[in-house]
Amino acid sequence: MNENAKNSPKRGKGGRSPKNDPAAYRYSVNFTAVEHARFLTMFEQSGLQSMARFIAARVFGEEFRVVKVDRSAMEYVTKLTSLYAQFRSVGVNYNQVVKELHSNFSEKKALALLYKLEKATVDLVEIGKKIQELSEDFKANYLGK
Repeated sequence: MNENAKNSPKRGKGGRSPKNDPAAYRYSVNFTAVEHARFLTMFEQSGLQSMARFIAARVFGEEFRVVKVDRSAMEYVTKLTSLYAQFRSVGVNYNQVVKELHSNFSEKKALALLYKLEKATVDLVEIGKKIQELSEDFKANYLGK
């Protein structure tokens, strides 16, 4: 035996370690088109990732949970989150603009630009109020059920 063989660690066969109780028994079920559509609907509603686990749960009478996802509500929340991030960035930019106006422009020019900025801010506040009203409606309709 050479010296490298003594010092090198023992190598296993690699791969995944075997399960203690492998699922080796398989059964076949045939569905009509209508039954298949119903099965797929039930599977999608269950929220499970594996059809095999879903079938086993149904065969052994385990609890059948339904996960409903309201896509419109999820989209609304996603857009509202994005809008909130934009509002925060507008606030940061607002402070930077005011500082730059005072440091780089004459007082008369800075006041004229600040007046325009103030009008835009009022518009932004009105948009914010509309968003808040929509959010309250959303809470009442979707979360209040």
